[in-house]
Amino acid sequence: MDKNRLLSRDEVAEIYGISKRFLETAAMRDASPPAVRLGHRTVRYRVADIEAWIEAQTGTTTDRSGSG
Repeated sequence: MDKNRLLSRDEVAEIYGISKRFLETAAMRDASPPAVRLGHRTVRYRVADIEAWIEAQTGTTTDRSGSG
């Protein structure tokens, strides 16, 4: 897939399994992938930004298993 392709929230949800609702709420907390605003209500996500954001999330959760 072209790394510069712009995806809608629906496409991000379908391709990457990130819910549309998560993208909406995370954007309000500045915790979402970088978005491109194309109009008052039109938001798109660049494939390269989504993939970099996913990679950055890897290993950022706290280990709560009690081991370590």
